[in-house]
Amino acid sequence: MENTPRSKIVVGIDGSSESVNALRFASDLASAMGHDLVAFASWLPRLVLEDYTPEWAPEQDARENLDKAIEQAFGADVPQNLQREVIVGPAAPNLLKASKDAAMVVLGTRGRGGFKGLVMGSVSSSLAAHASCPVLIHHGE
Repeated sequence: MENTPRSKIVVGIDGSSESVNALRFASDLASAMGHDLVAFASWLPRLVLEDYTPEWAPEQDARENLDKAIEQAFGADVPQNLQREVIVGPAAPNLLKASKDAAMVVLGTRGRGGFKGLVMGSVSSSLAAHASCPVLIHHGE
């Protein structure tokens, strides 16, 4: 087991207003704790079916959506300690991997509780159960 200090807070960004609010909250937390802040997004390749659009670039879209979320969260005052990370693959496994060298993972919640949340699955519940670091689920502003 490594004894290196974990000095970053990873925030899962999916473009929702909840993830933008979580990013704002995590920024304050990272600043108070002296950690770097990582805005983290995942993307999946599109299956080629009938409506193939060759000009569509999912990785570029993910990067643009991440930039848009950062702009919504901070405007022109982007924190200097902010890093961007965009990775191909499903969000939950990618965030679990990122949690291995993070001080904390912060996620927004869309409030899907009860049976609907169980049936649909949840990145938040997956991270809370399996992450290698503390996970903070941010509920609203």
